[in-house]
Amino acid sequence: MSGQVLVIKLGALGDFVQAFGPFAAIRAHHPGARITLLTTPPFAELARRSPWFDEVWTEGRPRYTDLRTQFRLFRRLRAGRFGRVYDLQTSPRSSRYRLFVGRDAEWSGVARGASHPHANPHRNAMHTVDRQREQLEMAGIPDFPALELGWLDADLSAFDLPPRFALLVPGASPSRPGKRWPHFPELALRLDVPTVVTGGSGERALAEAIQAAAPGALDLTGRTSLFELAAIARRAAVAVGNDTGPTHLAAAAGCPTLALFGEESDPARCAPRGPAATFLRQEPLSALAPDRVAESVRGLLRLPS
Repeated sequence: MSGQVLVIKLGALGDFVQAFGPFAAIRAHHPGARITLLTTPPFAELARRSPWFDEVWTEGRPRYTDLRTQFRLFRRLRAGRFGRVYDLQTSPRSSRYRLFVGRDAEWSGVARGASHPHANPHRNAMHTVDRQREQLEMAGIPDFPALELGWLDADLSAFDLPPRFALLVPGASPSRPGKRWPHFPELALRLDVPTVVTGGSGERALAEAIQAAAPGALDLTGRTSLFELAAIARRAAVAVGNDTGPTHLAAAAGCPTLALFGEESDPARCAPRGPAATFLRQEPLSALAPDRVAESVRGLLRLPS
């Protein structure tokens, strides 16, 4: 097998975070290989600062109508002379890249003709983390080292964080409004610690609603990088969020994390994983009572630090 290894993971943020363990396992299994990640621009810096990749390519999701970019990607993948590919995206798009790479490369994934297929007919019912672990085990990677995320940190001196606080993640994908629990302002009123609100700049109105209910809340929406977000989560007493990327990042960073699920996603397949991560599910999500969430948060706050 060639010393050139390709890993494919295109996103989104929660999915990318849940691939940290597989990334580390692939790196440990191929200590002398040159490992390239094919991803998309939002995750480039995260991947480049991680210890798992020698090179990061960001053109992993060109528009199907952009034939010029498609052809450039074809030429780059073919010229890479990869001996093995780990397709952790396992989508029709990423499976098609097997034709770009060339059929001589060993392939872990679900592409037709893969040398190391994830041959579990029930794979789509598995949790993402378990599914990827089984995929790699079938490709000959039995060992998964303890995940070390010390590199995922940042200087937080500019944020004036309280000594002890709850991190709230009230947003979610704009295309999935049903994943947003609407009662974060009521929750902030019920907590015994100050709250810090995070999310994208488009979620500032959600933070303002929380501040209207709990005037001491600190609004950091649109102000943090992924590294700063992970660092804030690592210092938080607890995090509460919807099924969205920042919630997954908080859980992976080691923060006691409560994720809130409704009918639009299944925690059995995608709940955040971490040292102290749990979830609540209610259908519809809007019917999940703030008192029930607050009770669960208090349980997490009692965990030993």
